[in-house]
Amino acid sequence: MTIRSKLFATVAFPMLSMSIAIQPALADSLMKPFEVAQEGGIAVEGGDQVPEELLRKKRKQRAEQQQQEQPAEEAQPSQEEQPSRAERRKKRQEAEQQQQEAQPSADDEAARQAAEEKQRIRAERKKRQQAEQQQQEEAQPPADDEAAKAAEERARIRAERKKRQQAEQQQQEEAQPSADDEAAKAAEEERARIRAERKKRQQAEQQQQEEAQPSADDEAAKAAEERAKIRAERKKRQQAEQQQQEEAQPSADDEAAKTAEERAKIRAERKKRQQAEGQQQEEGQQPAAEDALRPAIDGDGEATETPRKRRDRRQPIPEIVDTRSEAEKQEIARDPAATDDTVVLPVDKGAAVLDSDKDADNAGDEGVREKRRKRREQARAQEENVEVPKSDEEAQSSRRDRRPTQEELGANIREEGRRVERVPEFNANDLIDAFTGNDSSRRPRIDETRDNRTVLDFGDQIIVRGDDRPRLRRNAQETYYEELSRGRSREVIERPNGVRIITIYNRYGDIVQRSRIDRDGREYLMIYAPEVDEGPRPPIYDVGEELPPMRLRVPVRDYIIDTSSEPDRDYYDFLAEPPVEQVERVYSIDEVRNSARIRDKVRRIDLDTITFATGSAEVPMSQAKTLRKVADAMLQVIEKDPGETFFIEGHTDAVGSDESNLVLSDERAESVASLLTEVYGIPAENLVTQGYGERFLKVRTLEAEQENRRVTIRRVTPLVRPVAQN
Repeated sequence: MTIRSKLFATVAFPMLSMSIAIQPALADSLMKPFEVAQEGGIAVEGGDQVPEELLRKKRKQRAEQQQQEQPAEEAQPSQEEQPSRAERRKKRQEAEQQQQEAQPSADDEAARQAAEEKQRIRAERKKRQQAEQQQQEEAQPPADDEAAKAAEERARIRAERKKRQQAEQQQQEEAQPSADDEAAKAAEEERARIRAERKKRQQAEQQQQEEAQPSADDEAAKAAEERAKIRAERKKRQQAEQQQQEEAQPSADDEAAKTAEERAKIRAERKKRQQAEGQQQEEGQQPAAEDALRPAIDGDGEATETPRKRRDRRQPIPEIVDTRSEAEKQEIARDPAATDDTVVLPVDKGAAVLDSDKDADNAGDEGVREKRRKRREQARAQEENVEVPKSDEEAQSSRRDRRPTQEELGANIREEGRRVERVPEFNANDLIDAFTGNDSSRRPRIDETRDNRTVLDFGDQIIVRGDDRPRLRRNAQETYYEELSRGRSREVIERPNGVRIITIYNRYGDIVQRSRIDRDGREYLMIYAPEVDEGPRPPIYDVGEELPPMRLRVPVRDYIIDTSSEPDRDYYDFLAEPPVEQVERVYSIDEVRNSARIRDKVRRIDLDTITFATGSAEVPMSQAKTLRKVADAMLQVIEKDPGETFFIEGHTDAVGSDESNLVLSDERAESVASLLTEVYGIPAENLVTQGYGERFLKVRTLEAEQENRRVTIRRVTPLVRPVAQN
């Protein structure tokens, strides 16, 4: 910085600032002689009094003139004058306040002279400010020159630095290409070497596969023979063990012994036939290697299965010879009551219409259909004028069990119990006791599976049982449990809408009674089975075996609905239809679960529009809408009678292991039940679920078949509760 610039910054500039600040104060002092104060509200001019109204008018004009001049004054001064202006404004406000307090008066001449003097002072001040500003601008260039020089110096330094950086970068770029070329060359050589080695290896592997292919076929054939040999030895060993058990089992009388011998003979013949059929299939119909690698469509999804999962009882479906033409099958489907033969679905490889007939066909006894035809013929000869019931009441008109009274129905609801915090547990041993009646000779193998499901393996039959209480408790406002007499438990579920669901369980977990109580206190009986709560526990068996083979007396179209083929059908009218034959008594839920013969009494809807993915129980949301019409019909039925109960069955095809298919089918039934509740609002307590795996195929084939992967819905209300007991 030059000496001239330093002098201006330290001496001249402060003095100029002080002179500018002094001027407003001087102007205010010059104004004071013209402002005259006087007590009272009258101004004096030349010794004469002036009216107060005229004085107020003059003051108003002077104030307006000041307001007009003030913006012009504030627009001109520089930044250094702002403190002086604020001080001047403050002093003027104080002078005006003093003037108002003293009520000054002045003549027109003094006011005019004061206004002229003010204008003159403002004009002089403005000229002086302009002159000072010009002096400042003239004195500024040295500082600007210095700043310009400094900027030039900085620009020069930046330019030199940039040049130096560019030079260094250029040197680096010149040195880099050689290293990059070397690395690229090495990488390209390495990739070429790897590709060459890979190609050689692939060619060698392909050549080995081509050379080894015939030996693989020979190995597969040897493996098939070895498996057939192992199965034959295992079956012989099982036959010997079974024969020893039957010989060691004393018969009650000669008739029982003969029956046992007959059963043993039938089983032996069946096993021989199945063994021969299995060997023929392995040798001719299906290559062993293909069978070993066949994927599991349903079931656990494994390509091959361990011996533990695929048991010896897994045999080809017994062949059923049906010589009837398609036209004859169609004619029988239209009028099943006209024949004693087994009614089958009029489709390719169509299975029997009734699940009880499917069970009989699966038994594999030779001539089983002819035997059942004769039994139907005998039953028809004993029946006279048997007609299809026209209502649920008519279907139960010939019930043999005693009808409960209202007092008996309400006793379980009103009984005083002891509230408990824990949820009652019905474990596998309780379930076994329920099935065996504490008979240790029939104790099954227990297989605990996922999602609180228990699989019981009785050797000739596998059963799965799940706990549906979590599904019922979902979205409940409160759930609590009470202990009752005789080891029973009471579950109370309170819904947000005020509805209460009360269920009584016996010590084995069987449902003794279930009732729905609306918020207005009205009770609807849903399930009632007092027999399961009386006396010692008898073993569970198929109660339908006591009945003769069922004769279907309605057209197949009025007995089964496929949602895919009849989307416009009135599902409400169909579900409201009564059973197709008489109901002998009220059955428990477990009796309905375990007896195909009892379930055959009511009609069914096959939800074949729901197609499950491989090994999956999830319902795609794109297919959930196909349930809308069926769900609406179910809601109509429940709206008419909130005590209705619907039975939802899950099924799989025959590909996969017995256990995995059984569990998967149970999961599918529960999945559809949850969807009906959560999406369509059907109360959970109105739904009961059960999976049957591959037991009831719709199409008789061991291959993957979509029509066998389905869910079925039945209205079982007339089977599980007394009619007209709301």
